Amino acid sequence: VQLQACGGGLVQTGGSLRLSCAVSGRLSSIYHMGWFRQAPGKAREFVAAIAWSGGNTYYADSVKGRFTISRDNAKNTLSLQMTSLKREDTASYYCLASKQRYSGTVYYSSAYDYWGQGTQVTVSS
Repeated sequence: VQLQACGGGLVQTGGSLRLSCAVSGRLSSIYHMGWFRQAPGKAREFVAAIAWSGGNTYYADSVKGRFTISRDNAKNTLSLQMTSLKREDTASYYCLASKQRYSGTVYYSSAYDYWGQGTQVTVSS
């Protein structure tokens, strides 16, 4: 499975940005997709996840109500719509794919099997 993320950029506080992740390969083995982020000097952080077939979604408390994760199975894309962006959202964002069926694992990056390259999101005041 290959993942290609894009859509990052520079945005002002309160603005919006949409990240996309193109997914290719043996998708039948994938149960969950997720977004994680990492800011310089900080630990990697769970942002959001979605069940690839069923569509159940999961969010970090810090982004709940501001970010929306979605997937388009026909186009094999994963998206993250980010609104009301804050400076603390500044980070490199990564899309990941997991073969884990159990949804309780979506919060842990170690449970994911495939990673895309990061896309930088910078929120300025």
